[in-house]
Amino acid sequence: MDPIGLAGVVLPITAVLYGLFGLRRRRHRAAAERYAALDVDPYHAAASRPWPEDDAQAAAARLLLDGLITVNHRGNLSLTAAGADPTRTAGHPLPDALLTAVRRRTAPALWGRIALFDTAFGAAREDFHADCRTRLPSPSWAPSDGLVVAGVLLLMGEMLFSWAALVDARPRGPAQWATAAATGLALLAQIAWLSRYGRSRDTARRDPLADRLARTDLHPALAELAARDPESAARLRAGRRRTRHQRNRGRRGRPYHRTAPTGPEACERQTAATIPDHGPQQPNPHPAPVTPGTET
Repeated sequence: MDPIGLAGVVLPITAVLYGLFGLRRRRHRAAAERYAALDVDPYHAAASRPWPEDDAQAAAARLLLDGLITVNHRGNLSLTAAGADPTRTAGHPLPDALLTAVRRRTAPALWGRIALFDTAFGAAREDFHADCRTRLPSPSWAPSDGLVVAGVLLLMGEMLFSWAALVDARPRGPAQWATAAATGLALLAQIAWLSRYGRSRDTARRDPLADRLARTDLHPALAELAARDPESAARLRAGRRRTRHQRNRGRRGRPYHRTAPTGPEACERQTAATIPDHGPQQPNPHPAPVTPGTET
């Protein structure tokens, strides 16, 4: 194939590939900057954190800081006098839903059971996050995996054809040698583009909004509770792990003392302890001789 005609195909394809690569990086950087400047509700941002620092734990911490509930050493939540007042609210949908869940109970409730099994609190929590997601911008469009695979296969086919056409005929004259060298460099650049595209695709697959939420600091209520009342913060974490009530069966390590028997049972035991037990009597193998006249 004519090297000049081959260069007229390979060089534009290489320019388009690197142009798309630069445009993609620019769009991803702009999306990351836009999401970084986005004002996200702290409770919605805490939902992406592990459970000791999630949105439910932050809601419980806010109620503790506001003096609406208390937590005991077993992790049970109970209302205070202010929390029992139906006119008092926490000022946010998520802590208000947790306060309502505690108010529905007539006895101190285990925090882990409320967070895991209270359907009303779970529904309110889900509705709150769904509303937050609707107010956030939607992620940018990305090509499907099928389109990407098809494009890569077409590019590899073009590269194989171009390499075969490049080495098929010997260039003649300075112009053909120059265009052949440019075509070879362009094909090497396409190979490098495939490697860089694979690494950049892994980066582009990450959701900029998810990255923004993952980089969010600890919820202010949890940080404030840990600084002001570390004991309550530790009780709140312990109560979140528990989902079952346990009865108090005494102290661990306490020695077991058996009560001494009294009455007839005590007399029987004392008599059995003082009379030795020699087992069944064996017959004497050498009986004593009997003297005549002494038999009775």
